[in-house]
Amino acid sequence: MYQYTEFDHQFVKARASQYRDQLTRWQAGQLPEDEFRPLRLQNGWYVQRYAPMLRVAVPYGELSSAQLRVLAKIARDYDQPNAALLEGAQATQDKLGAIPLKNGQSVHSKLTKGYAHFTTRQNVQYNWIPLDKSADVMDLLASVNMHGIQTSGNCIRNITSDALAGIAVDEIADPRPFGEIMRQWSTLHPEFSFLPRKFKIAISGAREDRAAIGWHDVGLQLLRNAEGELGFKVLVGGGMGRTPIIGTVIREFLPWNQIMNYLEAVVRVYNRYGRRDNIYKARIKILVKAEGQRYIDDVEAEYKQIMEHDGGPHTITQAEYDRVAACFVPPALNCDRKDADAKIAHILRAAAEDDIEFGRWLQQNVAPHQNPDLRAVTLSFKRLGQAPGDATADQLDTAADLADRFSAGEVRVTHEQNLLLPWVRCDELPELWRAARKAGFAKPNIHLLTDMIACPGGDFCALANARSIPIAEAITERYQDLDELHDLGEIDLHISGCINSCGHHHSGHIGILGVDKDGKEWYQVSLGGSDGSTLSGPAVPGKAVGPSFSAAEVPEVIEAVLETYRQQREGRETFIATLRRVGAEPFKAAANGARFSATRTESAETSAA
Repeated sequence: MYQYTEFDHQFVKARASQYRDQLTRWQAGQLPEDEFRPLRLQNGWYVQRYAPMLRVAVPYGELSSAQLRVLAKIARDYDQPNAALLEGAQATQDKLGAIPLKNGQSVHSKLTKGYAHFTTRQNVQYNWIPLDKSADVMDLLASVNMHGIQTSGNCIRNITSDALAGIAVDEIADPRPFGEIMRQWSTLHPEFSFLPRKFKIAISGAREDRAAIGWHDVGLQLLRNAEGELGFKVLVGGGMGRTPIIGTVIREFLPWNQIMNYLEAVVRVYNRYGRRDNIYKARIKILVKAEGQRYIDDVEAEYKQIMEHDGGPHTITQAEYDRVAACFVPPALNCDRKDADAKIAHILRAAAEDDIEFGRWLQQNVAPHQNPDLRAVTLSFKRLGQAPGDATADQLDTAADLADRFSAGEVRVTHEQNLLLPWVRCDELPELWRAARKAGFAKPNIHLLTDMIACPGGDFCALANARSIPIAEAITERYQDLDELHDLGEIDLHISGCINSCGHHHSGHIGILGVDKDGKEWYQVSLGGSDGSTLSGPAVPGKAVGPSFSAAEVPEVIEAVLETYRQQREGRETFIATLRRVGAEPFKAAANGARFSATRTESAETSAA
């Protein structure tokens, strides 16, 4: 992990102190609300549907166990609304009603407190911290070199990456040193603090894209040219929201040491020409789509100016790269590679002799590692009764304990809203499995249907049109049988509560989007999306199966789509492969047939009542 210098540490502490002063002056009436609002937003403090929301930056997804414990303390001690606020919020949610299930039961929102939420962009959020406690929380974060800087506002946001960065067997180069250099360059960049809209960068260093780079404002892919030189493929103009667009490749190969100068040109041209008169057309994707080659030509001209006239001020020197890269060396774990094969064989025998669930866990939750004596293990936070991405204070503390015992004190936040242990010894896998199972983290569902992505939706977000959490709960409740989940195989199910797409519904094999219809919650279902991974194929947005569905119809629709997959697949063919082979029409017909079936059932139950 990157080791903060004394300058870094003092910078974060000074920012927390500055925020405390701003808060104090606002509370005393000395700082008007319209002046305080941008200051709190610059530190990650929003005001959402019922209470403030804090977004904490987790650059490229890395956390230490010490940082996890501070996040747990914040959840336990500060994510605590008063009883009247929570009661009033729950009453509001109750008025929206429950979602009926096929077994005659129903699912409704139950607002909870004392937890953190992992996002699809590897950040951490809290939903109930009172503003009068916000400066205390900032001080706590600063004590472990954390903050909320640039997690909000029209600036360059958190740099995201592959959760397997630095350990993936298909890695070309470790993206984390570049992510850290970009973080330092972008933090409070004076020219880019007030861009037309927010700006997101993702970087991948592996052959498989596990960072969804095509869906970002800038996506960076490390690669080597024919001469073996390291560089970047640069994509610009990707994004979700109202207009889902895959980024355009504007440079097939850029030498690695010029990436900061080139990014300067990319963002500078956007800052100059991006729309500021229309919030819906302000993202860089709209500029790139509208201007096409002209945008690319302007970037190249700006880059030439930076290099020839300004002297390439952001060229990464070998010494600077080496300084940063030295922070990302593997921990000393006393591994004996000579015995790796024997240990793995022993573990596989244990899987066969012990518990079928252990074997499934090895298959789904354990990934190969560059070091053959190590493995990367995903802790599943997806369970019935808990929203995707949520983690209680106790769960965060337990995850920190597991990181200390089994992973050199380090975890990674994944794009799929779980935690990953990157440094697990093969011979300790059985012990880790038992400990993780006891904590409830060992469900072997990684990449399966119930390992779904979902935003907080209308339960918390002021922008949402519909709730995400009850929909996720209804689907999870229906698919609890592990045999059935493993038979269905790998399926990406993504749920967003509104068109802003925080749940990345566009890239789901199955996507669910909450929409407003005459003041009621409805849901649009799409099929065939991809985030760009090997399983999913090139990044592409899914296509809607037809008009939107009521909340009660959604579980029936998903069941009908999956039953169609069972009928159409060949052998062990995956859902996305079957969909692309046979086309969407059988799935659309099944989904719309389920609509009418669910509507008739609901009407009959209402009449009987």
